[in-house]
Parts: sequence; C-alpha cells; structure tokens
Amino acid sequence: MKLRACLAVAVTLLAGLTTPARARAAAAPATYTNPVSAGTVDTFPDPAVIRGKDGTWYAYGTTNPIFHSRGETGEHILPILSSPDLVHWTYAADAITVTPAYWAASTRAWAPDIRYLDGRYHLTYALSNGGIALLTGATPVGPWTDRGLLVRPSDSGCPTGTIDQALFTDTDGTHYLYWGSYDTLCVQQLTADGLGRVGAVTQVGRGRRAEGSFVVRRDGWYYLFFSDAGCCDGAFSGYTVKVGRSTSPRGPFVTPSGLDLMALTSKDGIVLAASGNRWIGPGHNALATDLAGQDWLVYHAIPAGDPDFPPVTGANGATLNLTRRPLMIDRLDWIGGWPVVRAGAGASDTAQPAPVSTPTVHRGTGWDKTWPVATDPDSGEYLSAPKASFSLSTKAASGDVRVEGDVRSGAGLVISYTDPRNHVVAWLDQATRRLDVAVTVQGKRTDTTAALPAGFSYGTWHTVAAERRGRKLTVEVSADRLRDAVATVALTLPSAVPTSGRIGAAATAAGAGADNLGATPLYRPVTQRLADPQPGAQLPAYSDEFTGSDPAWSWLRGRNDTTLTGDALVWPTQATELYTGTNTASVLLRDAPAGDFTVETKLTFDGTRGNQQAGLLLYQNDDKYFKLAHSVLPLAGTSEVTHQVEFGKEGQRGTAVANAPMFGGPAAGTTWLRLRYHFDQVNNEDEVRAASSVDGVTWTWAGVWTQPHTGPYRIGLVSMNATGATASFDHVRTDSA
Repeated sequence: MKLRACLAVAVTLLAGLTTPARARAAAAPATYTNPVSAGTVDTFPDPAVIRGKDGTWYAYGTTNPIFHSRGETGEHILPILSSPDLVHWTYAADAITVTPAYWAASTRAWAPDIRYLDGRYHLTYALSNGGIALLTGATPVGPWTDRGLLVRPSDSGCPTGTIDQALFTDTDGTHYLYWGSYDTLCVQQLTADGLGRVGAVTQVGRGRRAEGSFVVRRDGWYYLFFSDAGCCDGAFSGYTVKVGRSTSPRGPFVTPSGLDLMALTSKDGIVLAASGNRWIGPGHNALATDLAGQDWLVYHAIPAGDPDFPPVTGANGATLNLTRRPLMIDRLDWIGGWPVVRAGAGASDTAQPAPVSTPTVHRGTGWDKTWPVATDPDSGEYLSAPKASFSLSTKAASGDVRVEGDVRSGAGLVISYTDPRNHVVAWLDQATRRLDVAVTVQGKRTDTTAALPAGFSYGTWHTVAAERRGRKLTVEVSADRLRDAVATVALTLPSAVPTSGRIGAAATAAGAGADNLGATPLYRPVTQRLADPQPGAQLPAYSDEFTGSDPAWSWLRGRNDTTLTGDALVWPTQATELYTGTNTASVLLRDAPAGDFTVETKLTFDGTRGNQQAGLLLYQNDDKYFKLAHSVLPLAGTSEVTHQVEFGKEGQRGTAVANAPMFGGPAAGTTWLRLRYHFDQVNNEDEVRAASSVDGVTWTWAGVWTQPHTGPYRIGLVSMNATGATASFDHVRTDSA
C-alpha cells in the first residue's frame, strides 16, 4: 500500500493506559555530583557510552582494578556499567572473560568504543602493545562474537600508536575508524558491515601525545575531539581535551584560530582542562545526549586527594602502578560553533543539574491500546503494529520539545497529533528511501525529505529524534543517538500547526515496531562563554622592558652570554636542564609581588631541533616550580619536530621529584606567554594558570597546575636544554590579578 494511502486509513484511538514497556526507574535525579561512578567502581578510565535499545545507558571502560576497595587484587577486562539516568551506575559485566589467543603476551585491553550498526553493537578496543580489535553483539552486554583485529600494528598505515579508536558513521552511511596515539591521529573508511577496512589511511592530526579521537557531526561540520599531554600520571597528569572541525570526515580539521590539526605546533580549541579544583587531567572523552537534547561530555579525571592505586596485579600478570580515573560527566555547550564544557568552567566538583533521563510524556503517562506489546532480546518489550495505524499517547506535549523514539520496519515517529486531519509524522519511507517529514493541516499534506543512505537497514532499530523550538523543526535519524545522523530534515512549521499535540508511532503496515517513545521539554542552550581572566594594573617594580640594566634581577648559576639588544634580552639556549635530579640550567630571577598576580613575557624563539626551549618560570627551588615555555619537541614516529607551548610543573610526588607537562595554544616565532598565580587560602594551595598568544591580543587560556603552598615564588626566565637556538625576551610585565 502506498504511504499516502496508508495515512488515509481511519484510525480508531482507544482510551486507557497500558503497562509500561519495561520497569521504570525511580524519579530522575535533579542533580548529580562527580564522579558519577562513585560507590559503584573505584575507577573507570577512557569511557564510552551508548543508550541501548532497552532504554538503558551503558558505559564501557579500560581494563582496570575497578573493585580494588572491595579487596579485589586484579583487574576487570573492559568492564561494563549500566544506568537508567547517566548518574546512578551499576556494574553489569566484563566484555572479555577469556583472553583471546591472538593477543600478544603481556597485553591489556584499553579504551573501548561502542556503536550500533545494522542491528548489532560494535565494541572496538585497543591492545596496549598495539592493535585494535572488534566484538559484535546482539545486546549491549553481549554475548559477544570476536571478530579479531581490525588494525594490526604491522599494517596500520598510521605512523604511531594503534590505540584509542572510535567509529563514526557519515550522512551517506559510510563508516569510518579513527585511531592513533603519541603523536599522530588517523582515519580510514570501513566496509559497509563495519567489519573491515578499505581504502587509504589519512592523517588528520599531529601533536605531542595526541590521542583519544572522537568525531561528531553538527550543522554541517565534523568535529574531531582529542586529548593531549599525559593521561594517567597521578597529580602530574596534564590531559586536556581539544577540538578541530572540518567539512569532511577526512579533514582537514582546523581549530578556532584556523590552525590545521596537522600543523607542527600545539593547538588551541580547548574543550576541557584542569581548573584547579579537585579534578586533575580530565580527558579521553565520548559524548552522550540526554532526552532533552542536551549534550554531555563523558570522560575520566583524576581525584587530587587520592590519585594513585598502590601496586596492583594487572590482567597481563604484571605489577602495575595505576592512577585512579573515575567516570565523569558534564554539560557540553556549543557556543559560536565550538564545543566547551560548562561554558568554560571545566570539570564540576559540586552538585550540578542532572541529565534529563525521564520524558514528560511516555507510555507510563498514558497510551492508547492500538498496538500490542512484543519482545526481542535487544529492546525488550516494544510496540508492534497490527496494521497500518497510529499508536498515540493520551497526554499531549507542548511548547519547545524533543520527541524521539526507536522505529523499524515501516514505522514512523508521530511528532504532534491533533486529529486524523492534523498531524506531523516523520517516516522512514522505504519506497522512496528518504526521511519524510509529513506535515498535514486540515487534510492537506506537505512533505520535506532527505535521502537515506543506500544501504539503510529498514528492518533494524533506528532512532528518530525531532526537536521543535518555536516554529523551527529539526528531525534526525541515527542508529544509536551518538549524533551521527544519516539524514536530517529542517523546516519551519506553518502557523496553523499547533504547538501542542499527542506523540507516538505510526505504521504503514503490520509488523512495524516502535520503542522508547517519549517527549521532553527541549534544553535551553548556553550561548555565552565565561570571560577569560584579565590582568589588572601593571606593577612597575616587578616589570622590566629590557631597555637597560635592572638590579632587581639576579642569576642562579649565572651566565655571561646574555645581551641587551635594543629593547630585548637575548639569550642563546644552553646544553643544560632543570628536570628532576638534573639541575644545571641558569635561571634569571626576580621577586614576585605578594598576593595574586599575572606575569607576561613576549618571546621570540628560533628553535629548530628537539628539546630546545625557553620561557617563563614561577620558581621556588630547583625541585618546585611552574614553567611555561616555547619547547621544540620530537614528533614520535617521524624525523620532524613540533613547537609546543609547554606548561609544566615540578614538585614532590611522594618521596620523589616529578615533572609533567600540559600543552596550551599554538607556538609561533614570537609568542606571548602568561602565568596567572592565585593562592587558594582555604586549601593552602598554589594555583597557576597558563595562557599564550601569537599576536598579543587573542589569548588561549590553558589549564591550571596546583602545588601545596610552602612559600613565595620568584619570577624567572630560562633558555636551555639543547644548544643552537636563541631566545629574545622583549619584556617581563607583572600585573595585579
């Protein structure tokens, strides 16, 4: 029967309530507090999340000692958690209970990614000594079929680590695999069934310790999220989430400043960095979307108060020193076309409004009895059409709203229904192979369509989500709600269409299925970022324009090769170091002001080979300082070097001295560097945030390093590590904060 004819079929709506499709969870939480895995597992690194077709969220994590606090001495291999609301989590299973024979000796399974393709869950994971493997299953917890290695280290086509993979499906149905680590990110097309790789490997990003690729599509742009610096070194973890965007899934991806992610420098586009609260090294993200349409960054971070496990026996039999990395979520805002966590506030450590996980209109709030209930192993109970008909809520949804549901086999999503002559339905029209949004007003129908991919599987579940804001309606079709829509229709609703109506499912024939139907008030987007810090009044007593000798400076391990040239201090790099036990570098020092302050220098640097560096210090002693430098660092797997704005700290880690970086924005021939000092009196802690600029006007603010407060710092300059480069410091300016 033709689709238009089906819509003309008389529909008899029977009043009354039905039993909900599955047991409903308790009322959704109003707030949450990170980590959301607290009380369930001790740690959950590198998380990936999906909402299963049973309406439950599932999270997948790296092999780790998740129950160490319960007395377990070993690890769980790719543990799986479940949740009704993204806040309360329960341990569900381990993805792997028997080590596959093709694993190399001493390997561990890392960084899973989960997708739903053509009715199967595709769980990819990486092996710690190289390789990316694939499991497929009929439900989010298996049973799993082992598909072997998708990527072998010997044939990866990517010059560095074969880990940290993620899948993405484009609008034409093409599947892609992103992967790479330390220091190159790559992408390659997958076969139509997602079980193999085809075509060329394309490099899409390079950066010091870049890894953790994750791609989503928004408003015609492809956004590549990644993390750089160190993931898991306790309180010295500098992990930071960054992003670039492109008009193609193969790139080039560029940052907000227009910098290509393949450029040989550190990157702007910071989505999430340490903010100085109790969370360190936030990163390795995935995305989840709640029922209101709000996006959430799903990631791990390290608790400052208890960052490390004692030595544990790994799943590979080795004794491991691991860092706690629990599961975190925070609101992801899209501001000016770019994603950022909580408008720039960073990881939350207080109670926050929770994701919306219960619709205001659903089968439990009242539904007609037109369609009986059926079951399958994946979705559980669902509605099955006995004939061409509608199945509708008894309660209306009104205003700005998100309506969504899973449909298959000729079903459509009813977005708004007033009566048989007035309704809005989104159909997956197999006859025309299009997403068809049909707006019927007084019996007159208008269709707006978008093509569905050639290989679209109509017999498996697909999520149809419709967002109505005012008169603007946007409808997306995806396999798994992970914002990889394969078709999108956007239109303006006629004024005659009411902004209130019942929701539900529609069928063109018997056998159509629908599940997880619901309507929820649409989220309100945050549209303005938090303001960047601004320096206060300049403090001349702590500043120098380098126009003459200033007695406020003094040398630690003095030099005689610096010169004042014009209005700059010129200083060739030394073959010296200021790193843990090797403290041979000269440091030019002067007092810092009391209280909070910001210190800035303008640095021109001509480094060309690995490990040359120059920059700015807040220095207490050789084993306790903060450093912001233009550093030239080797790019792993190549003979090239990358220019980094390297923001590091050195201090005590237990009984030893440790040193670690995070990476800020781009470095250029001339780079402005800022360190902003704040004394946290409540926690007796020093907090230092870094910023950099390539024009002195637009600044990239990076994360915050902290150290226990043990006394004042001095302002310092260094030019060190490898000879052959020259640093020219134009000024040092100190301002009140």
